[in-house]
Amino acid sequence: VLVLPLTIPVLIFGVSASYGATANPDPFLQPFLILAALTLFLAVLGPVAAALALRHGTD
Repeated sequence: VLVLPLTIPVLIFGVSASYGATANPDPFLQPFLILAALTLFLAVLGPVAAALALRHGTD
């Protein structure tokens, strides 16, 4: 339930990027770059959040 709000922007930009790649490749770059930035940001934030959750879970 807590992760669901983080998946909605990825879903929106993912659909926009895939539609842009198939329908009209010109505006494809902007949604793809936003999707890549979100993926990289969450790839860095995920392990940190998991470590904090494990650390506070054992207290």
